[in-house]
Amino acid sequence: MSAVSAISGSQVSVPVQASRFEAFGPHGIFDGQEASRGQRAVPAVAPRQAPLRLTRRGRFVFFGLPLILLAALVLSLAGFLNAPAKAADSTAELSLTPTVTVTVQPGESLWAIAGAVAPERDPRDVVADIVQLNNLDAARVIPGQQLYVPSR
Repeated sequence: MSAVSAISGSQVSVPVQASRFEAFGPHGIFDGQEASRGQRAVPAVAPRQAPLRLTRRGRFVFFGLPLILLAALVLSLAGFLNAPAKAADSTAELSLTPTVTVTVQPGESLWAIAGAVAPERDPRDVVADIVQLNNLDAARVIPGQQLYVPSR
């Protein structure tokens, strides 16, 4: 490598470091001359990236959201595992509720029927049983209606 001296106009040999000229381009200034003398170019070092920093919202999305979804999944599985058991495994194990058929008279209510059929039981429980046995939407009955009433 050589440079021209401004004073004498003659050529003077000056050593040049390749690292000083890396900013001028990807190939350097004197690539052709360095290759002829057996010197190899120094590759540019890539700048190191700063470590990743999460904001409060980023931490919530990265950690909190998956934890909330996992908790919801665990709670739903716990609900399935704690479901009520079957009443019976076979029809032979089922017990039938003894019932009697009652015809509703004019002016009579479920409360009155419950008190007449099972005076020893709480009328609220008997009314609930009558509604369940007859698939009634409400506790209203009409005169002449046939109802199944538990006899015990």
